[in-house]
Amino acid sequence: MYEHLVAFKLNDKITTVKQQELVAQLLALQEQIPGIVDLTAGINVTEETDHIQGFTLGLRVTFEDQEALRAYGPHPAHQAFVASLNEWLENVIVVDYSI
Repeated sequence: MYEHLVAFKLNDKITTVKQQELVAQLLALQEQIPGIVDLTAGINVTEETDHIQGFTLGLRVTFEDQEALRAYGPHPAHQAFVASLNEWLENVIVVDYSI
């Protein structure tokens, strides 16, 4: 299995409502993309504000295998989510690893 972690830094124009919409879009990916074993997403609620660095949205996806992870990126549902970020995204951090 493979773990895919993403931290999103969204610009200051984003509203809490829009962030919640993005979380809902992310959660829906589990039903739309084959090979996803588990998926969680949410708004960052850490109390470690000295370390947040503006990253306010998190995603964790567990994939069956590396092939499923590779197929995720170009999948139309994932690409639609990526396109929906254009107006809001300032930066992103991605970490993938085998588990």
